[in-house]
Amino acid sequence: MSIVELKVPVIGESITEVTLSSWLKENGSFVKLDDPICEFESDKATLEFPAEAEGKLIYVAAEGDDLEIGAVVAKIDTSASRPSSLSEEKKEAPAESAEPAAPAEKEVENTGAVESTGEVKEMKVPVIGESITEVTLSSWLVQDGDFVNIDDPICEFESDKATLEFPAEASGIVRHVAGEGDDLEIGALVAKIEVGEKAAAPAPKAKPAAKALEVAKPTSDSYAAGHPSPSAAKILAEKGMAPSDVQGTGVGGRITKQDAVGAAPAAQTASNDAPSKTSSVAAASFARTTRTEKMSRMRRTIASRLVDAKNNSAMLTTFNEVDMTNIFALRKQYQEIFVEKHGIKLGFMSLFTKACAQVLMEMPQVNAIIDGDHLIYHDYADISIAISTPTGLVVPPVHNCESLAFHEIEYKIKELAGKAREGKLTLDEMKGGTFSITNGGIFGSMMSTPILNKPQSAILGMHTIKQRPIAVDGNVEIRPMMYLALSYDHRVIDGSSSVSFLVKVIELLEDPVRLMMNI
Repeated sequence: MSIVELKVPVIGESITEVTLSSWLKENGSFVKLDDPICEFESDKATLEFPAEAEGKLIYVAAEGDDLEIGAVVAKIDTSASRPSSLSEEKKEAPAESAEPAAPAEKEVENTGAVESTGEVKEMKVPVIGESITEVTLSSWLVQDGDFVNIDDPICEFESDKATLEFPAEASGIVRHVAGEGDDLEIGALVAKIEVGEKAAAPAPKAKPAAKALEVAKPTSDSYAAGHPSPSAAKILAEKGMAPSDVQGTGVGGRITKQDAVGAAPAAQTASNDAPSKTSSVAAASFARTTRTEKMSRMRRTIASRLVDAKNNSAMLTTFNEVDMTNIFALRKQYQEIFVEKHGIKLGFMSLFTKACAQVLMEMPQVNAIIDGDHLIYHDYADISIAISTPTGLVVPPVHNCESLAFHEIEYKIKELAGKAREGKLTLDEMKGGTFSITNGGIFGSMMSTPILNKPQSAILGMHTIKQRPIAVDGNVEIRPMMYLALSYDHRVIDGSSSVSFLVKVIELLEDPVRLMMNI
């Protein structure tokens, strides 16, 4: 027996330990040279560990183990012979049965029926956007060894801004290199395609039509059937649901993020039909179970950027309040006419967005960003609108708000919010932004200090509207009041400028005629 030890390699200067996050090959399985056998997770990235020899894989470490650099992960018995899957199938299949021939035919179709050119096309992570240096391979859309045509989507990438499909750059047989959940830098190898074209398949034996349809449909034996993508798995875990509770609509029956978002827990459905028992409620009250889940790429990115904004900017917040009486009156008087003409309601967001855009044009320092020892000023207002989604907060910008009409802003916000919650925002729709608005009031927030959306220098926080007694011309009146908070980078914006900005916005909102007339 000849044994090769596989040890944790040197990954980077500051990395002394990694975690074996998952095995990609079964214990005792036969692996080829350079086959990815497991995934390591460090404090900086997730990477695959390839086999350094061909042979039988023997586990040494287990999933979840923390391993120092140089620790033994696995062993490979290089004296083990490669199994012949085709001959094994022949042994297992009864000689007189015709039905088990289907898997063998599929094997021939995927390999022997492809005329290879001998060329191997390397599929690498493409340049996606200016600020994106890394993506996560969220799910494979084709199986290792499948034949694909050029431009067929083979996998999905998830960045901190959007999810996108990765198309095949040639026709041929796909060989996976990266695994689902891997964090990949731009230019990293994702897969290889053994370039070739399908040869004319021999005429199949006549089969009953019903049986042919049965073979054509994805079955529970499909590699993807019932398997959730990483984002779908996270959502299901949050709902307390198992993958078996959801019907997958993705390729081969894979459970997509949309499937998980739309799934309803069985317990919730049952609770609508029958009252819960006191004993079960009491038992649940004393539950002490916990679970640990890996943060999604979006959540990790949000966390990193918020900490960066908090620690690397001179952030300060100023507060004020706005009387919403005239805004309410405006919407009550003109809402029906507005909807009849434009087909959409006049909401608070378009009014606040337009007011901020107008003042930003008057006060360019609030619309500026810091770049080293320079300030970059913008002659336009691209206002990012914070949108809550099942996977985290996104802030896609509405471009040129200073030039848009109210209904155009409403349409754009509605479009971006819909795409964000469905996970369909494109990278172009996430780019840019010179100022941000976040509305915690829709969740009932009374007051908060929003954190900057770097590299922007200011963000406006809206809050819930409350009927409060205030003094008006010496009399106490009950008015609909909202607290406003402006967080800003004191390196770029002076305190007097921040207060002036907030006062100007409030003046426009309390006298919306000025807002409409842009005065």
